[in-house]
Amino acid sequence: MSQIAEEMDLQVDVENQEELELARMRHSAAHVMAQAVLEMFPGAKLAIGPAIENGFYYDFDLPRSLTPDDLGKIEERMREIKQGAYPFERREVSREEALKLFADQPYKIEIIQDLPEDAVISTYTQDSFTDLCRGPHVDNTSQIGHFKLLNVAGAYWRGDEKRPMLQRIYGTSWRSEEELQDYLHRLEEAQRRDHRRLGRELDLFSVNEDIGAGLILWHPKGAMIRHLIERFETEEHLARGYQLVYTPHIASGDIYRKSGHLETYQENMYSPMDIEGAPYYLKPMNCPGHIMIYNSQVRSYRDLPIRLAELGTVYRYERSGTLHGMLRVRGFTQDDAHIFCRPDQLEDEIKGVLDLALYFARVFGYEYEAFLATRPEKSIGSDENWERATETLANALRNMGIPYEIDPGAGAFYGPKIDIKFLDSLGREWTGPTIQVDFNLPERFDATYVGEDGERHRVVMVHRTVLGSMERFVGGLIEHYAGAFPVWLAPVQAEVIPIADRHVPYAHEVAARLKEADLRVEVNDSNDRMQAKIRRAQLQRIPYMLVVGDKEAEAGTVAVRLRTNENLGAMPVDEFIALAKEMNDTKSLALTRAAE
Repeated sequence: MSQIAEEMDLQVDVENQEELELARMRHSAAHVMAQAVLEMFPGAKLAIGPAIENGFYYDFDLPRSLTPDDLGKIEERMREIKQGAYPFERREVSREEALKLFADQPYKIEIIQDLPEDAVISTYTQDSFTDLCRGPHVDNTSQIGHFKLLNVAGAYWRGDEKRPMLQRIYGTSWRSEEELQDYLHRLEEAQRRDHRRLGRELDLFSVNEDIGAGLILWHPKGAMIRHLIERFETEEHLARGYQLVYTPHIASGDIYRKSGHLETYQENMYSPMDIEGAPYYLKPMNCPGHIMIYNSQVRSYRDLPIRLAELGTVYRYERSGTLHGMLRVRGFTQDDAHIFCRPDQLEDEIKGVLDLALYFARVFGYEYEAFLATRPEKSIGSDENWERATETLANALRNMGIPYEIDPGAGAFYGPKIDIKFLDSLGREWTGPTIQVDFNLPERFDATYVGEDGERHRVVMVHRTVLGSMERFVGGLIEHYAGAFPVWLAPVQAEVIPIADRHVPYAHEVAARLKEADLRVEVNDSNDRMQAKIRRAQLQRIPYMLVVGDKEAEAGTVAVRLRTNENLGAMPVDEFIALAKEMNDTKSLALTRAAE
C-alpha cells in the first residue's frame, strides 16, 4: 500500500472479518475524536487518523500543547457524539471539490495533491464533521465501542523530522467494557515493567545526550547481566562447534560496495569518514569480515561446515524519533554468526540453529512463534537461488515440527529467513533469533571449497543471530522479568543484613564464604533499621536477603528471606550456599527447589 493510501485508510493488517470489524470501529473512533478536537480548537489543522493495533490515533497541528485535562474533555465530548448515533456517510468527490472542501486544511491539501490522477477521492461525514478518508467505517457513532484516550506524543508530519511536529493523540477502543479494562490493566503492567524506568531504579544502564542519543552506557549491574549472558552463550556456542572471531569496527567502502550494502542498505549506514583519501564506514553488519576470514585460505569439503561466531558491535542509523531506550539504538552488539557449508549440509545446519534458538528460549523462559520471511521488493540474486533457499528453510521447520507463518516480503535483501519471535510474560512479541540463507554473498565474494572431485564449488552461507542485539535482548529481559532476574542472572544474588552493629563482622564473614563459592553478594552495614534494609533489597529485586543477629552468629546460620517476601527461616550457611548454587548452576527461573 502506498504512503498516500495509508494516510487515507486503515493502518492495520486485517486477516479476517472479526479483525476488520474491530479496525473499522477504531478508525471510526479516530474520526469522532477529530470532531471533538476541532470543536475545542476551531483553527486546528488535521493530519491523519488511522486505526492501529489495539487502538487508533490522530495527528493535529494545534495552537497550544494539550494537557491531561484536555484529554478528559475530548473524551467527554466523544461520548456525547457517540450517544448521538450519527451515521457515517460516504461521498465521492472530484479533486477540485476536495481541494475546495479542505481549503483551510493544509495537510489534507497535500494528501490530495499527491494522489494519482485516477484516484477515487472520498469523504466521510458524521454529524457536522467531514474528513478526507477511504474508509471503511461503522454504520453510526454509537458503534465506536468502549474507548479511552491514552496519551499525547509528538509526531513529525509524514515521519519526516524536517517537517512540522504535530501532536498525536492515542486512544484505544474495544467491543466491551471488560475488554477495555483488561487492555488498560495490561498497559498499566507494561508501564510498571518499562525497562527505561527499571533501568534507572535498578542502576542498570543510562543514555546520556553528551555521549549521544541511541548509545547505551552499561552501568556495573547491567554490565554484569550482559557478561553472564554472553559467557553462557559463548560457552554454548563453543560446545556446538562454533569458532570465535573478531572483526574491526570500521571497514573500507570497497567491501560494502562488493557486498551490496552500499547498493541496498546505505540509508541505514553512517556517513563515511575519509582515511587517506579513501572512504571508510562504521560497520552495519559483521558478515563481510567473516567472509574475508573464510576466504583467507583454501577450504576443503572436509573442513565444512565452518561456524564463525562474534559478539560484534555494529552501528546503524536510526532517526531520533524512533529511538527507544535499549530497544531501538544506534550502536549495538549482536551475537552474530555465519555458517559456511555445502549445499547437502544446509538443512542440518538450519536445524542446528533452530535447536539452539529453542534451547535459549526455554532457558530464559520465553514462549515463541516462528515466521518464514520471503523475498522483499529490494533484493539481489536469482529467482532460482531465492526459491531454493526458501524451500530449504521451510523444510527445516517442517521436519522439526515447528509451526510457522509466512511473512511475505520481509526477508533480508540477500536471502529469505526464519524469524523466531519470543513471547514474554505479558504475551508481547520480541525480536529473537533469525536464520538467513544466502547464496548471493558467496557469489559476490567468490567463496568456495574444493570438493571431492578436486574442483571448486560455491559455498552456502547462513547468517544467524540467536539472542540478537544484547541491548534489545537485555531491555526485553528487564520487562519480561519485571526487573526480578533469576538467580543466575541477578547482578547481586544475596544481600547480608546485620540486625545491629555488633553483627556486622559476622555478616562480612558470611559474605566472604559466599564469595568463595562464586556467589555475588553485598553486605548492607548501613545505620538503617533492619526492615528498611529488607525493603531496599526487595526494591532492588535481590533474590535472597540473609538476616543475621545474635542467634545466627552463635549457630553459624542465616535467616533467609526471598524478594517475594517469603521467609524460609534459619539455615546453615553451607545449606544456603548449596541452594543458591543449585539455582545458579541449573539456570532455574525459581528461587527455591520447592517453587520448581
